[in-house]
Amino acid sequence: MKVVVAIDSMKGSLSSMEAGNAIKEGILRVKPDAEVVVRPLADGGEGTTDALLEGLGGEKVSVIVTGPMGKSVKTYYGYLTEKKVAIMEMASAAGITLVNDSEKNPMVATTFGLGQMIKHAILKGARHFIIGIGGSATNDGGIGMLMALGYEFLDVNDQKVGEGAQDLDKIIRISDENIMKELKECKFQVACDVNNPLCGPNGATFVFGPQKGVTEEMKKDLDEAMRNYAKVSEEFTGKRCSEAKGAGAAGGLGFGFMEFLNADLTPGIELILKTIELEKEIIDADYVITGEGRLDFQTAMGKVPVGLAKLAKKYNKKVIAFAGSITKEAKECNNVGIDAFFPIVRGVTTLEEAMNPENAKVNMMDAVEQVFRLL
Repeated sequence: MKVVVAIDSMKGSLSSMEAGNAIKEGILRVKPDAEVVVRPLADGGEGTTDALLEGLGGEKVSVIVTGPMGKSVKTYYGYLTEKKVAIMEMASAAGITLVNDSEKNPMVATTFGLGQMIKHAILKGARHFIIGIGGSATNDGGIGMLMALGYEFLDVNDQKVGEGAQDLDKIIRISDENIMKELKECKFQVACDVNNPLCGPNGATFVFGPQKGVTEEMKKDLDEAMRNYAKVSEEFTGKRCSEAKGAGAAGGLGFGFMEFLNADLTPGIELILKTIELEKEIIDADYVITGEGRLDFQTAMGKVPVGLAKLAKKYNKKVIAFAGSITKEAKECNNVGIDAFFPIVRGVTTLEEAMNPENAKVNMMDAVEQVFRLL
């Protein structure tokens, strides 16, 4: 029997790999000779770097960069030395969680720190980048990131414009004379789960701007400034990415990646599944096991377990999910690829007791063991 296990983290309780290894142990209690393949699972957002590092092995590289509001922040990225792959989360350098509500200012919030992370990784030897871009505090179209990599955005006086969105309307020329030469050797894969264009009523400023401090009065002018930036950029590169799906992601960072760094934007779960090379393991598997902390209607709408289930169904595999808690609406998961799901909590308990890592491991192993006694 071959079983492929890939479960999302149970936040506050078990990491993806901890949960996966608990499942493995539960299976082996019943089928000691089973081949159980455990892989990390995430959606490209918070926790992705840690999940992939733990599951794939690699180095955790600490770095101090410029935060979204100009203050230094200490963050890290993952580095897989042999493959020259760097794994990053934009939010750790330019995320909205790094900014207090009273500090939010889209005119100056910058992605410069992300560019510094990329530069640091390039100098370390990275040539392949996997970057999650959810949760930004910025609306700068990615110019901060690009500035850190050596691009220059110039005004009518041939002076460099300021960071953030404040000077997007002043850009009339772009120079790449001082960019990192290694950029042409780099491949960027970006986890992006939104389809918004850069500008217009469905673009970065109108849709995502308000949560970053964009007021109703600012929207029109800021959107026009973004259009100017896009126009000059597209004239410079000869490409037209402002209308592409995902260009408006992360305050236009998606556009910056596609227009200047030839990045591929991919839904987070698809990118992660490809990164962990799970499909080749599923082909000859008997069962696929997944899950998350809470199975509910949002799961059925396309969260991580369903993304894996869809891949498994490509090969007509049975998919079983385990979760800390399950709502009535979770039955919709049966309609989108999950054949059966089971809660792991085995009796009346407090939330604190259920989420205790040791209790969660034991509960997971015991629940899995009983299911596999039937299989």
